[in-house]
Parts: sequence; structure tokens; C-alpha cells
Amino acid sequence: SKRMSSSKKHALKGQMLLVAKDLLDAEDIEKKEERKRYMEEHCPPLSYPSSKDELQALCRDLHEKIDVLDEERYVLEHKAIMVVNEVIDLNIKIIDLKGKFKKPPLKKVRMSADAMLQALLGSKHKVSMDLRANLKQVKKEVKEEDKELRDVGDWRKNIEDKSGMGGRKKMFESEA
Repeated sequence: SKRMSSSKKHALKGQMLLVAKDLLDAEDIEKKEERKRYMEEHCPPLSYPSSKDELQALCRDLHEKIDVLDEERYVLEHKAIMVVNEVIDLNIKIIDLKGKFKKPPLKKVRMSADAMLQALLGSKHKVSMDLRANLKQVKKEVKEEDKELRDVGDWRKNIEDKSGMGGRKKMFESEA
């Protein structure tokens, strides 16, 4: 395969640019002529009315045309917004579909807290979850008052004994 010399490449590139420039200029002239034709067809030459009534009629006609054009513009804007929103929704759906993958069913594994921490932190870290190991042992003393409170018996009988004025008197006498 023969390679083209750099001077030939530059000459070819220059010719391509000249052709493209000519095409763009021709397209620009064509657009101007098309615009001129459109204006001649849709916008007749403006004739200035001579009386006040003719001027008011012209203004009414212009306002009606403006209203019609505003309605068309509103409808087109609404349609454009709907299309843009639909494109956004479809892009979101595409992204969602690209990201979907089947998740494997997870199995339940019984694991101690020490094993979980070792799995999370790695084998370097030795963490003990035995929190009770560092606590000192305290023996609980059972007080006599607690025994009496536990041995109260049936609470309904206790309430009946304390009901009425006699029961209140008994309460005060027993405390004193």
C-alpha cells in the first residue's frame, strides 16, 4: 500500500475545503431566496390605511392573526415538552435495562459476631465480641424488704384490706 505524501494530503484537503465553502455559500444564498419567496407569499405588502376606521380594522385583523399564532405556538411548545419528557423517560428506562442483572439467591448462613467482624475487617484484625469477659462479677444480696414485697400474696385481698377509711387508718398505723 502506497502512502500519500504530506504535500498531496494538504493540497487535497485545501481543495475539499474550497468545495465545502462553495457548497455552504450556495446553501446560504438559497436560504435567503427561500425566505424572500415565503415573505412575498405570506406577507402581502403593507398598505397604510387612510382613515381611522380602516386602521382599526387592520389592527383587529392583526390581533386575530396574533392570537391564532399564539395558540399554535402554545400547542407546539406543549408537544415539544411532551416529546422531551418522553425522551428523558426512555433514556432512564434504557439506563435501567442496561444495569439490570439477575441477583443470585442468597443462602442464610449462621455466623457468630466474631466471625462477622473477622469477615468484614479481614484476618489481620482480631476483635473479640465477648463483652461480658471484661466485666467484674457482683453477687446480688437479697434484702428482707424485697422478700416481704414478693410474699404479699393475692393483690385483690390486699386492695380490699386497704379500701375505705379503715384501710387508710391501717396504712398510717402500720407505717408509724
